[in-house]
Amino acid sequence: MKRIGIVLLWILGLYLVVRAAVEPFVIDLDDPATYRLDWGGPHLAGVLAVHCLPGIVAAALMVWSLTRRRRSAPAGAQQRHQHDIHQ
Repeated sequence: MKRIGIVLLWILGLYLVVRAAVEPFVIDLDDPATYRLDWGGPHLAGVLAVHCLPGIVAAALMVWSLTRRRRSAPAGAQQRHQHDIHQ
């Protein structure tokens, strides 16, 4: 059950990252009428904060979890990996 939750969180995180990457290209940054009624509007900073910050946070958490998982790998696995690299 825990794995299903983790997979769902990763899917949500990837969605937020893609949304954050796409949002500046979807709206016309020079025309406030295109984002005035969006969440965070009527100002561009508010729209970008609402649509992009969750993706930035999700990306940071995903990188953190990957680096944490890599550091907490069993010692034997790390030694085998280092042994394979040096050969």
